[in-house]
Amino acid sequence: MTIGEPQRVKGTEDIYYVDTGMYDVSEYGSVYIIDAERPAIVDTGTGGDYEAVSGALDELDVDLQFVLPTHVHLDHAGGAGHLLEDHPDAEVRIHERGVRHLVDPERLVAGTKSAVGEQWQYYAEPVPIPDDRIDGLEDGDEIDLGDRSLAVQEAPGHAPHQHVYHDPESSVLFTGDAAGIYVPAEDDIRETSPPPQFDLDQARRDVSMLIDREPETLAFGHFGPREFDADLLSNYKRTLVEWVQAVRQKREQLAADEAVIEHFVSHADEMTGAETWGERKAKAEVRLNTRGVLAYLDSEE
Repeated sequence: MTIGEPQRVKGTEDIYYVDTGMYDVSEYGSVYIIDAERPAIVDTGTGGDYEAVSGALDELDVDLQFVLPTHVHLDHAGGAGHLLEDHPDAEVRIHERGVRHLVDPERLVAGTKSAVGEQWQYYAEPVPIPDDRIDGLEDGDEIDLGDRSLAVQEAPGHAPHQHVYHDPESSVLFTGDAAGIYVPAEDDIRETSPPPQFDLDQARRDVSMLIDREPETLAFGHFGPREFDADLLSNYKRTLVEWVQAVRQKREQLAADEAVIEHFVSHADEMTGAETWGERKAKAEVRLNTRGVLAYLDSEE
């Protein structure tokens, strides 16, 4: 798949996904363009990969009406302000808890830099969203795209400002990070447990909610769409439990959290997905995810 080249989602007539080239990893960053009567884009990339997104919109001749990040993490929402600059009639819809972070992204940027470290080189400073071009979403809302509506479902286990979007018309469910990171080469899902507000129990409930919706297609936020498979998602719930337990046990053995983090980072090449995104990205992912579990364990106490 060529970076920036829109590909039709299988089984649909007017939904496309785009590889943004995020982190220099093929297909890691996936955004979705819905060429509806009132066109929308689900997730935006980091902003540092904006040319790939804007090029795909130009190729499809789509003039956006809605920008729909699944949550405010900047690998999903970082390009929102850039899109509004290029599409003057577009508006952002996002979880109500995320609105203020896109209007004034200073704290969001600081938190992201702290979380991703050297990976910040792949980002761009987000463009603030004007107050009159953004509105908050609540669980159960619907987004009217003219010829269809997207159902909005809260999925706060990965982050408390996350929604998933369900298009019943095309039977596509846009999962954000609620279904983890799909690794096509292994046909498996690896954990995503970022700090500071990952919640294991809620994340497992979120996956159960996705299973109950039974879409035909899961539109993952990373590595593109895959046909729905309840067993695959159920296995991901088990993966999350085993991952948290591994970090818990290692914390009991080692004296300091930094030692726990470095232990898992040193074994990053043995973990699911490492061959797909390379040593550097694998280590960065493991560092981030371990920190998130440690924060979750602290919150339990």
